[in-house]
Amino acid sequence: MDGGEIAWEDESRFDDARRHAHRAWSQNGLDRVKFPADDASRIADLEWSDVNTTRSPWTDVLGYWKGQRGTDTLRLNRAYLGPGKRYGDTASRRMVAAHELGHALGFCHKNPEAYRSLMAPKAFDMPSNGKPTYRDRKNYHALWG
Repeated sequence: MDGGEIAWEDESRFDDARRHAHRAWSQNGLDRVKFPADDASRIADLEWSDVNTTRSPWTDVLGYWKGQRGTDTLRLNRAYLGPGKRYGDTASRRMVAAHELGHALGFCHKNPEAYRSLMAPKAFDMPSNGKPTYRDRKNYHALWG
């Protein structure tokens, strides 16, 4: 992140999910971090892209964020999120994208037995609307102000 923003570049088929994730983490008082598209005046902090595999290490993995030196990567798995697949609906794709963007913001998985969170480790424990919960927003403010 540079100067309160995570500039991104896009190579994903799931633009709707990406847009939702950006909105989810920048509305309802979550305004400390901005998500501008990469351009000539910025260096990309995050690359959205896709994979399409069920092979290890992607077995049952819907999405994955990896922090790296330079540009982080956020991948969405078409093998599970693509049209006609088990999680191939708009709501699931949005939920997974927002969850993974939460990792890019610095959040780890949260125990679903402690409280409801978009950052739960399993999709069935996350809010189906794909938006940060009250506790997620509280954690955001604790980290970002």
